[in-house]
Amino acid sequence: MSEGQNHVLDFMILYERYQKLKPGPQAELKRVAQPDDLLEIPAFYRLLHDARAGKDMQRLVYCLPLITHQESGDSLGKALAKAEINEKRLFMVIRSEEPNDLIQLRRLLKQSDKPKVDWIKMAKTIWNWNRPDLRVKQKLLEDFFLNQHTKK
Repeated sequence: MSEGQNHVLDFMILYERYQKLKPGPQAELKRVAQPDDLLEIPAFYRLLHDARAGKDMQRLVYCLPLITHQESGDSLGKALAKAEINEKRLFMVIRSEEPNDLIQLRRLLKQSDKPKVDWIKMAKTIWNWNRPDLRVKQKLLEDFFLNQHTKK
Protein backbone atom coordinates (compact mmCIF):
# COMPACT_ATOMS: atom_id res chain seq x y z
CA MET A 1 0.00 0.00 0.00
CA SER A 2 1.24 3.45 -0.80
CA GLU A 3 2.69 5.85 1.71
CA GLY A 4 0.96 8.90 0.15
CA GLN A 5 -1.93 10.88 1.59
CA ASN A 6 -4.54 9.34 -0.72
CA HIS A 7 -5.24 5.85 0.62
CA VAL A 8 -8.74 5.43 -0.85
CA LEU A 9 -7.75 2.79 -3.39
CA ASP A 10 -5.62 1.00 -0.80
CA PHE A 11 -8.53 0.90 1.65
CA MET A 12 -10.77 -0.79 -0.90
CA ILE A 13 -8.03 -3.23 -1.89
CA LEU A 14 -7.64 -4.17 1.78
CA TYR A 15 -11.40 -4.71 2.11
CA GLU A 16 -11.52 -6.84 -1.04
CA ARG A 17 -8.56 -8.94 0.12
CA TYR A 18 -10.34 -9.55 3.41
CA GLN A 19 -13.50 -10.64 1.57
CA LYS A 20 -11.46 -13.14 -0.47
CA LEU A 21 -9.98 -14.83 2.60
CA LYS A 22 -11.35 -18.23 3.51
CA PRO A 23 -13.62 -18.44 6.60
CA GLY A 24 -10.82 -19.81 8.83
CA PRO A 25 -8.43 -16.87 8.37
CA GLN A 26 -11.34 -14.42 8.60
CA ALA A 27 -12.31 -16.00 11.92
CA GLU A 28 -8.72 -15.72 13.19
CA LEU A 29 -8.74 -12.00 12.47
CA LYS A 30 -12.12 -11.58 14.11
CA ARG A 31 -11.03 -13.35 17.32
CA VAL A 32 -8.02 -11.22 18.20
CA ALA A 33 -8.34 -9.46 21.55
CA GLN A 34 -6.25 -6.38 20.79
CA PRO A 35 -4.55 -4.82 17.76
CA ASP A 36 -1.05 -6.07 18.63
CA ASP A 37 -2.33 -9.66 18.56
CA LEU A 38 -2.60 -9.33 14.79
CA LEU A 39 1.19 -9.50 14.55
CA GLU A 40 0.97 -13.20 15.39
CA ILE A 41 -1.74 -14.05 12.83
CA PRO A 42 -0.63 -15.20 9.35
CA ALA A 43 -3.84 -13.88 7.76
CA PHE A 44 -2.86 -10.36 8.81
CA TYR A 45 0.26 -10.53 6.65
CA ARG A 46 -1.69 -12.05 3.75
CA LEU A 47 -3.88 -8.97 3.75
CA LEU A 48 -0.93 -6.60 3.78
CA HIS A 49 1.00 -8.07 0.85
CA ASP A 50 3.74 -5.45 0.49
CA ALA A 51 2.53 -2.93 3.09
CA ARG A 52 4.27 -2.48 6.40
CA ALA A 53 2.59 -3.80 9.54
CA GLY A 54 2.39 -0.44 11.28
CA LYS A 55 -0.08 0.69 13.92
CA ASP A 56 -2.28 2.29 11.27
CA MET A 57 -2.67 -1.02 9.42
CA GLN A 58 -3.25 -2.88 12.67
CA ARG A 59 -6.09 -0.51 13.53
CA LEU A 60 -7.71 -1.01 10.12
CA VAL A 61 -7.52 -4.79 10.15
CA TYR A 62 -8.61 -4.90 13.79
CA CYS A 63 -11.93 -3.22 12.92
CA LEU A 64 -12.43 -4.61 9.40
CA PRO A 65 -14.03 -7.98 10.34
CA LEU A 66 -16.84 -6.25 12.22
CA ILE A 67 -18.29 -4.08 9.45
CA THR A 68 -20.00 -4.51 6.11
CA HIS A 69 -19.03 -2.09 3.34
CA GLN A 70 -21.80 -0.32 1.51
CA GLU A 71 -20.88 2.26 -1.08
CA SER A 72 -22.21 5.65 0.06
CA GLY A 73 -23.18 3.93 3.31
CA ASP A 74 -23.25 5.42 6.76
CA SER A 75 -20.34 7.07 8.46
CA LEU A 76 -19.06 5.37 11.60
CA GLY A 77 -20.79 7.85 13.90
CA LYS A 78 -24.10 7.51 12.08
CA ALA A 79 -23.90 3.70 12.12
CA LEU A 80 -23.29 3.72 15.87
CA ALA A 81 -26.20 6.13 16.37
CA LYS A 82 -28.49 3.93 14.27
CA ALA A 83 -27.48 0.92 16.35
CA GLU A 84 -28.60 2.90 19.41
CA ILE A 85 -25.23 2.62 21.10
CA ASN A 86 -25.27 4.13 24.57
CA GLU A 87 -23.52 7.49 24.46
CA LYS A 88 -21.67 6.69 27.69
CA ARG A 89 -19.97 3.79 25.93
CA LEU A 90 -18.91 6.07 23.08
CA PHE A 91 -17.49 8.54 25.59
CA MET A 92 -15.42 5.66 27.00
CA VAL A 93 -13.91 5.23 23.53
CA ILE A 94 -13.17 8.92 23.17
CA ARG A 95 -11.58 9.26 26.60
CA SER A 96 -9.51 6.07 26.49
CA GLU A 97 -5.91 5.85 25.41
CA GLU A 98 -4.44 3.44 22.86
CA PRO A 99 -5.06 0.46 22.67
CA ASN A 100 -8.09 0.57 25.00
CA ASP A 101 -9.85 3.14 22.82
CA LEU A 102 -9.80 0.77 19.86
CA ILE A 103 -10.74 -2.23 21.99
CA GLN A 104 -13.77 -0.28 23.21
CA LEU A 105 -14.62 0.82 19.65
CA ARG A 106 -14.46 -2.77 18.48
CA ARG A 107 -16.88 -3.79 21.22
CA LEU A 108 -19.29 -1.14 19.95
CA LEU A 109 -18.96 -2.51 16.43
CA LYS A 110 -19.76 -6.00 17.74
CA GLN A 111 -22.76 -4.64 19.58
CA SER A 112 -23.88 -2.93 16.36
CA ASP A 113 -23.96 -6.33 14.61
CA LYS A 114 -21.78 -5.67 11.53
CA PRO A 115 -23.02 -2.19 10.68
CA LYS A 116 -23.23 -1.19 7.02
CA VAL A 117 -20.77 1.64 6.65
CA ASP A 118 -18.88 3.33 3.89
CA TRP A 119 -15.57 1.54 4.47
CA ILE A 120 -13.55 4.30 2.81
CA LYS A 121 -14.92 6.93 5.22
CA MET A 122 -14.46 4.65 8.20
CA ALA A 123 -10.97 3.61 7.11
CA LYS A 124 -9.91 7.27 6.92
CA THR A 125 -11.18 7.74 10.46
CA ILE A 126 -9.35 4.67 11.76
CA TRP A 127 -6.17 5.45 9.79
CA ASN A 128 -5.94 8.89 11.44
CA TRP A 129 -7.33 7.69 14.77
CA ASN A 130 -4.72 9.12 17.15
CA ARG A 131 -3.78 12.28 15.27
CA PRO A 132 -4.74 15.10 17.64
CA ASP A 133 -4.40 17.70 14.88
CA LEU A 134 -7.30 16.10 12.98
CA ARG A 135 -9.58 15.66 16.03
CA VAL A 136 -10.83 12.34 14.67
CA LYS A 137 -12.36 11.13 17.92
CA GLN A 138 -14.17 14.44 18.48
CA LYS A 139 -15.54 14.34 14.93
CA LEU A 140 -16.80 10.80 15.53
CA LEU A 141 -18.59 11.98 18.66
CA GLU A 142 -20.13 14.96 16.84
CA ASP A 143 -21.26 12.72 13.99
CA PHE A 144 -22.84 10.33 16.49
CA PHE A 145 -24.82 13.10 18.20
CA LEU A 146 -25.90 14.71 14.93
CA ASN A 147 -27.34 11.37 13.82
CA GLN A 148 -28.54 10.05 17.15
CA HIS A 149 -32.23 10.30 16.24
CA THR A 150 -31.87 8.91 12.72
CA LYS A 151 -34.22 6.02 12.02
CA LYS A 152 -32.82 2.66 10.91
